[in-house]
Amino acid sequence: MSPVEALSADRLSRTYDVDLLDFGDTNDLEDLSEPLGQDRAVDAIRFGIGIRQQGFNLFAFGPPGAGKTEAIRLYLEPQAAAQPLPEDWCYVNDFSAFDRPKAMKLPAGRAMELAEQMETLGEELRVVISAAFDSEDYKTRIDVIMEQSKLRQEKVFNDLQEKTAEKDIALIRTPMGFALAPVKDGKVLDPDGFSELPAEKQEEFKKDISLLESDLQAAVRLLPDLERQQRQEIRDLNREVTDFAVRHLIEENKQHWKECEQVLTFLDNVRDYVIGHGDVFRVSPEQLQQAGPPGLMPDILQRRELVISNCQVNVLISHDANGGAPIIYEDNPTVENLIGRIEHRSQFGTLTTDFRLIKPGALHRANGGYLILDARRLLLQPFAWEALKRELRSREIRIESVAQLMSLSATVSLQPETIPLDVKVILIGDPMLYYLLSSHDPDFHELFKVPVDFDDRMPVTEETTRQYARFIATQARGKDLRPLNPGAVKLVLMRMSRLVSDKERLSSHVRSLADLLSEADHWASVRGGEIIIEDDIRTAIDAHIRRSDRLRERTQEQFERNIISLDTSGERVGQINGLSVLQLGDFAFGRPSRITARVRLGKGQLIDIEREVELGGPLHSKGMLILSNFLAARFVKDRPLSLNASLVFEQSYGKVDGDSASSTELYALLSALADAPIKQSLAVTGSVNQFGEVQAIGGVNEKIEAFFDLCDARGLTGDQGVLIPAANVTHLMLKEEVVAAAEKGNFHIYPVTTIDEGIELLTGVIAGAPGNDGNYPAESLNGRVQAKLGAYAEMALKFAKAGQEEESKGAGNGGA
Repeated sequence: MSPVEALSADRLSRTYDVDLLDFGDTNDLEDLSEPLGQDRAVDAIRFGIGIRQQGFNLFAFGPPGAGKTEAIRLYLEPQAAAQPLPEDWCYVNDFSAFDRPKAMKLPAGRAMELAEQMETLGEELRVVISAAFDSEDYKTRIDVIMEQSKLRQEKVFNDLQEKTAEKDIALIRTPMGFALAPVKDGKVLDPDGFSELPAEKQEEFKKDISLLESDLQAAVRLLPDLERQQRQEIRDLNREVTDFAVRHLIEENKQHWKECEQVLTFLDNVRDYVIGHGDVFRVSPEQLQQAGPPGLMPDILQRRELVISNCQVNVLISHDANGGAPIIYEDNPTVENLIGRIEHRSQFGTLTTDFRLIKPGALHRANGGYLILDARRLLLQPFAWEALKRELRSREIRIESVAQLMSLSATVSLQPETIPLDVKVILIGDPMLYYLLSSHDPDFHELFKVPVDFDDRMPVTEETTRQYARFIATQARGKDLRPLNPGAVKLVLMRMSRLVSDKERLSSHVRSLADLLSEADHWASVRGGEIIIEDDIRTAIDAHIRRSDRLRERTQEQFERNIISLDTSGERVGQINGLSVLQLGDFAFGRPSRITARVRLGKGQLIDIEREVELGGPLHSKGMLILSNFLAARFVKDRPLSLNASLVFEQSYGKVDGDSASSTELYALLSALADAPIKQSLAVTGSVNQFGEVQAIGGVNEKIEAFFDLCDARGLTGDQGVLIPAANVTHLMLKEEVVAAAEKGNFHIYPVTTIDEGIELLTGVIAGAPGNDGNYPAESLNGRVQAKLGAYAEMALKFAKAGQEEESKGAGNGGA
């Protein structure tokens, strides 16, 4: 096996040849019109906004800050501009059922026109109808009705009086009503005078009065009918006068709406309603002088204003006649903000409402166009997700309160007519939300059939490098930042590769790029520069790290002060330097750890102390089981593994998970078994499989830099370095200090593919290969491990036999 060579400095990072782009600064580069590195997402967006069938709504998911909203708007805006403008919607009264307002569809841009016309009509009704009732003609006709009614009443009683006069009986009016009394010599007889009459005459009077009383009762019963006739004649006159005053106003308005059947019907209903309530417009000058706030004016004025307000139009949605389909982003997607609400007003301690207090929601505003929602905010709002699904399934907007949705309220309220819904909904969220909804909500795939998957990285090619430079220029111009020179663009590209820890990829995370450019522009302004240069990018990166690395610095300080023990020189048996990564928000940093192993004769137990004290996670426990199987399969195939070994992360007081230290732990075990000291100038990372192959891990750059910083603080010796999986070489984007140290030979990065390669580097002892008999050379490290495990097995066998003999003797003595 040939020894593993340290990586050359040029393989520890990637530099970009921006000279190929041939520009002086980014002002020389054209804007990039397409989202960067999002070909899959762009195809999905185009498909989703192009297909019109039901259920093909979009769910755009990707990491926060990936530019999802901007990319979607980039394609929505030209599409929406080319679409026809949707109709206006308004609510008007249903005069046969005031609790069920009617929805009315109008040509785009004309709802406000109708509302203004109805406002003007109300003003004219106040004047025109009042003037008609105040006219001399109306007063004359009222007088005629009153006189005719009076004559009819007088005729009834005149006819009765003629009858009574024939019988010498008088019809007299008393405080209690009408009465009949006998008459003698033209005078009404009082009781005394009546008693002086002969008995025969008294009987005659009594008989005549009795007969006439039925006629009197009939006449009295006729009076209410005559009064009703009078009131009906007045009402008919009022309707006639109101109709005459209103009809020409309504007809003038109808001339503007000949093509809108709904409006014509509404205007006819308004005319009939006003005619039916014309009496409320008979307002005296004295009553007009008492006009004031609602509730404080005379009752007839309140009723007049109510009639006029009932004839108004509540414009729900009105569009600009020059626009296209709407694009609405609802930042606070509560139920009411989505489907609309019915507001109430407080009057004298009572809540009241009417059709004018119906308010639109985001679905109303986006109807005929596009609605963009943040999925997380939507799901956090009670009942909002279910309400949205209900509207999309039914394809109509029903305005209901949360209490009505839950059937918790029996309060009488408005029930507005539903409005047809035609909208394309775009949800924006993270991948976890998308996959959770896919798995647990059976309605999700029925309503959101178009996933828009935003990638966080893109491959590095000459073409993508050119596009990225243009994207940098686009971002700088879009945010009104200083242009970048080629050197600054080069460092930005290197930083974006570092963010994804891959030399062959660039981060497509828009927010990270925009923040870096904004910070660099600030430092350029502090410097007083006209363009952003390399030093501005470096300063921005360093300042960004410094703002977040207090805990990393504190940890580094503890190593330097030997509060946490870790050697960077010398050799120790069963002790090795492992590397881990800590993630705090968006900042990740590495942390070296001392890992130790102790071995002795046992029953094949490999004790993970972290797991025993419940600090080890499942992935770490998986790595420990792999180590146990590797040892048994490689070294003691035909005998039991008679080993008791313990492994621990020294001075570790938190959770440990992941398998990236499994190769490190295996090296420590092999060192302890072979009694071969490990160089403490080296640190290790990498997972291992059951065949002893070292596998890729995450956070390789942070891990290397953490050990480098410690070695650099103590003084680089030229022997220090880190063993990494060979598969991670493509992920190396190390900081300039590490690359410079490697170039000088002061620090080394070793790519290993197998445990054997790694153990040779760590111990300086040949690993050894098995012979035809499966045994390793005795002087090799593997041979020493095999011998130790074989010795343990022999010792275990001897102990087992001795135990069996003791048991046999005990059984024999017991039998005697």
